[in-house]
Amino acid sequence: MNTIRNRIQNQVFRVNGLALNEFDISQPPGDPGLFGPDSVIWRVHGDFPSMLCGGISALLLQMLHPSALAGVWDHSNFRQDMLGRLRRTSQFIAVTTFGNRHDASLLIERVKKIHLRVSGVDNYGQPYAASDPHLLTWVHVAETSAFLAAHLRFKNPRLSLAEQDRYYQEAALIAEALGATEVPKSVAAVARYLHDMRGELRFDARTAEVTRLLREAPAPTWQAKPAMHVMLRSGMALLPDWAQAMSGQQIGALSRALLDAEMRLLAKTLRWSITRGAYHRAMLRMGRQP
Repeated sequence: MNTIRNRIQNQVFRVNGLALNEFDISQPPGDPGLFGPDSVIWRVHGDFPSMLCGGISALLLQMLHPSALAGVWDHSNFRQDMLGRLRRTSQFIAVTTFGNRHDASLLIERVKKIHLRVSGVDNYGQPYAASDPHLLTWVHVAETSAFLAAHLRFKNPRLSLAEQDRYYQEAALIAEALGATEVPKSVAAVARYLHDMRGELRFDARTAEVTRLLREAPAPTWQAKPAMHVMLRSGMALLPDWAQAMSGQQIGALSRALLDAEMRLLAKTLRWSITRGAYHRAMLRMGRQP
């Protein structure tokens, strides 16, 4: 049984930011990092299955903004290395959430320097810069709203409204450290923000290409391919109804219910198999049982 568990866990780590082996989340003992074990963000970001689904949904939502998409399109190799980009994003989330304070701050400063080199003109002739506070806020809100939606659907639908607000307040610390401004910090504020941003969003040929590449992203092994298919479809189903309508990829109520059932079964298997994830290592660093 342990052999099966380790085999699944090792496959998961191939798409996980921990596979980069650059930061040790288990050290130093007692360092709470930016948030600590009593934070809501540790609970939300600590569930790998819902975070992976949320990450897929976040990417699709973020790419609806032409300037956000242009920064990735013009300045990264995501079309050749989709899994590599997912690993790097996963690493940033894991280290800023669960890492020690030094490593979290170091990675934030590194990303800020990278952002300064990313600028250009988007597909609609608008100048963009990855360091633009307005764009940073969009990327952050798209990401955190997707993570929370996945957590509520696949992990803990009973998370209280006060705890959800606290999650947004905690996560805003990272966004603001990167340079985002006017970051919404409650469920109500995030809903208003997403509504107000819809006029800036587009689904065009570039967005369609990102969606296609994500759907066709190679699995780390052939055994993982069915699980990745469920994850991808579940991530797409997490998109707000209006975003699904923009993409022409609406998922009906019955299909969503069947997909959710598949995802919950897969999530149980993954939670059983993962015993050395970022959350587990951080909790042990703090002298607590995961």
